[in-house]
Amino acid sequence: MGKQTSSTCIKQVLSGLFIGAALLFSQPSLAASCCGGGSASSLVLPKFYTHMFGGSFNYEQYDGFWNQDGTYIEDPPDSDLKQLRLNLGYGYRLAPNWQASVVAPFVWNDNKYSGIESSSSGLGDISLNLWYETFDNIMCVYEVQDIKDLMPAIYLGGGLTLPTGKSAYGDDVTSSFDITGRGFYRLDANLLMDKTIWPWTMIFEFSYGVYLERPVNQEYGNPVEPYDKQLGNRRLGTVSLGYTDFLKELDTMTYTLAYSDLKEDNGTINGVTDPTTGLAKQSFTFTAAYSTMAKDWIVKGSINHSIKDDGWGSNFPATDIFTIELIHVIP
Repeated sequence: MGKQTSSTCIKQVLSGLFIGAALLFSQPSLAASCCGGGSASSLVLPKFYTHMFGGSFNYEQYDGFWNQDGTYIEDPPDSDLKQLRLNLGYGYRLAPNWQASVVAPFVWNDNKYSGIESSSSGLGDISLNLWYETFDNIMCVYEVQDIKDLMPAIYLGGGLTLPTGKSAYGDDVTSSFDITGRGFYRLDANLLMDKTIWPWTMIFEFSYGVYLERPVNQEYGNPVEPYDKQLGNRRLGTVSLGYTDFLKELDTMTYTLAYSDLKEDNGTINGVTDPTTGLAKQSFTFTAAYSTMAKDWIVKGSINHSIKDDGWGSNFPATDIFTIELIHVIP
């Protein structure tokens, strides 16, 4: 691999290093209407509950990347890239059909790539979310007796990501290995559709995000000629199918398989398209979740896996993400 190619590989891997898990960790793995769904990075309160506390720990292992053409390229020998993330979240019911939540991640980076070794830590990008429930009653059913029993629980939401993490455009970052956030505000429009006909649950989620343009006058602590930068619009869709097994005393185990498709358009610099910024990634997630009979305590473990082959991503690292999560809801 030549010097120029190697430099490009490093840039592509590191550009995605701080967004790998964060982009895919927001998918609910349980029906949110009556089963206590949501995750610690995308809290969705069950119907008739007031408070929700969530905490999770992610271990993300990087293994190669896709270039801009979608070709999968392995990392250089002896590379070891990983990121650890602690997510803490709180959700609150504002009104019978309205709820809001906040999630704060803390990030640790530990990397070895092409002879470069580095470790860093810091607060990630905080996210705020607001959801409206279009339904008034619990939508989960045990059997279909009427056409209305097929109606899903539909949530309409909005989100705001705050650039509280360390980015390439801040004062306290000297290399890509220090990054814990993207450095941009982002507004999201969210749709969540969930239908449970016991013991089966199907969830569809779609999010459309727009990054706000920002001025840039430094990169990695070095001054640069001022310019305005905006990342491309972001689309994330997820579909999942789950099966619930009822245990003794009506505790439950729910097993869910999800497919996620992420795309982000090319960004702009001073209004001119930057062809190096767009990205895409497809992945699968398997989740096993234990819930008490009252659905007030939920413990989840999940594995998110990228297919390490051509065509499954572009301009993005291939990762495996392991997550342990605890959720508690209060009426």
